[in-house]
Amino acid sequence: MSIKILLADDHEIFREGIHALLDKEPDIEVVGGAKNGRETVRLVQELKPDAVVMDITMPDLNGIEATREIKKKIPDAKVLCLSMHSDRKFVLEMFRAGASAYLLKSCAFKELTRAIHAVVANQSYVSPEITYIIINESLANQPPAVSSIRSVLTARELQVLQLIAEGHNIKEIALFLNKSAKTIETHRRRIMNKLNIHNTAALTKYAISEGLTSLDT
Repeated sequence: MSIKILLADDHEIFREGIHALLDKEPDIEVVGGAKNGRETVRLVQELKPDAVVMDITMPDLNGIEATREIKKKIPDAKVLCLSMHSDRKFVLEMFRAGASAYLLKSCAFKELTRAIHAVVANQSYVSPEITYIIINESLANQPPAVSSIRSVLTARELQVLQLIAEGHNIKEIALFLNKSAKTIETHRRRIMNKLNIHNTAALTKYAISEGLTSLDT
């Protein structure tokens, strides 16, 4: 029986490239692709893949928050992060969200297939280049970094902040999240108070620096 894979990355040419390579594997089948985190969460529930190959930086809902949503709705879901980010905060936050593996986009294709087989077998996998992060974290037994935005904002506030940073107005965000404009405005005000940032430009800059979104989404 083939391993069913969902690809989540906002760059279509990258998804198509990985899809074409995985199609050559006799025991792997790509069942779908998603261009943002929100679509990924929906497709995981619809298609029930064996594993999701997830990017971090995606519009509407980033890969970390999408992983958290997926694990909340389907605890047994397997998420494999494939990212350009090798920073400690991205690696640790992805695993805290529930990912089973973390690979860099510079990895060889054979490493990706090896990681896919590992997570489907209920194992973890980390690219050799970033293994030291996990080892150091384990040895130090450190709590989440105090500078982490995810230790300050709620999951909903993180979603609202990402959408603000991506240029959406209050009405658009309310429509995205199926909430009232008044509720979204309350979230925006709380975000600003918690972060002590009181204008949209500064919020956007902060969201980008924390990896919630990027300039090219």
